[in-house]
Amino acid sequence: MRAVVVEPDSPSHLAFREVEQPSLAPSEALVKLAAISLNRGEVRRAQMSSEAGFRPGWDLAGTVERAATDGSGPPEGARVVGLLSSGAWAELAAVPTNALATLPDEVSFAQAATLPVAGLTALYTLEQAGGLLGKNVLVTGASGGVGLFACRLARISGARVVGVIRQPDREALVREEGAHEVVVGDDASGAQEHGPYDLILESVGGEALANALTMLAAGGTCISFGASAAQETTFDVRSFYLTGGATLYGFILFHEVLARPASAGLGRLLRLVAEGSLEPRIELEAPWTEIGEIAKRLIDRDYAGKAVLHLS
Repeated sequence: MRAVVVEPDSPSHLAFREVEQPSLAPSEALVKLAAISLNRGEVRRAQMSSEAGFRPGWDLAGTVERAATDGSGPPEGARVVGLLSSGAWAELAAVPTNALATLPDEVSFAQAATLPVAGLTALYTLEQAGGLLGKNVLVTGASGGVGLFACRLARISGARVVGVIRQPDREALVREEGAHEVVVGDDASGAQEHGPYDLILESVGGEALANALTMLAAGGTCISFGASAAQETTFDVRSFYLTGGATLYGFILFHEVLARPASAGLGRLLRLVAEGSLEPRIELEAPWTEIGEIAKRLIDRDYAGKAVLHLS
């Protein structure tokens, strides 16, 4: 079968290669892929890797070719969406059944493919605050894949949502996806006037994270799940602990799904999409043969929302 692998000598750092079809554990289903979506984290990892032949890829949607032999998970022929820690950019994938969910008829492969990393990250980070009704929520990086899902999910959960973006032309998009207020700036400082916040979803790092920590309400939580602008942050520790009960939580999706299986979260997101409460923002669709170019555009922030690549 064909798969996308890391090729350090390639201009895009990615190449198509013939690889062996996956072998299956008893709790894994063989999925024939129809669509994938791209995330900054996996693209960055691929571009930074010197491991020729490494197979990236997290998000996938397709059809079950062979059901898990232990009887768990969807049956053969089911339309599914799934999450892998690597190797999803391929014609076939072995996917653990606790990371698979069956698609409702109303949900397309393209819509489903946007959900695993971006949708689950938004869902699970928002749930760290418990119920959101009436709470004040700040989302940095609000025009990205996770950010747009987070704005919409927080809004339909009853929160007051403030989004932070770096590109002014994306303000209307973020408001459309649920933000009551939108702040434009690199360091999130402009969000101070709309605070304090019960929950902050922070993915920029650097000054944005430092400023966000000063905006927490007593007992509030700041969840750090990325560092797109800066890896290091210097912040006022005294101000942070004097807030009272404030929490800084480090979020990695592949750790979270050990306790909260992806299958359950994906099932909930799919129901929201099917009923029309959640609409994945797909900004770009292309054949998967264009993955190198689309990956570069993602890193260059050439589009908001999600890019979906089709295998057929």
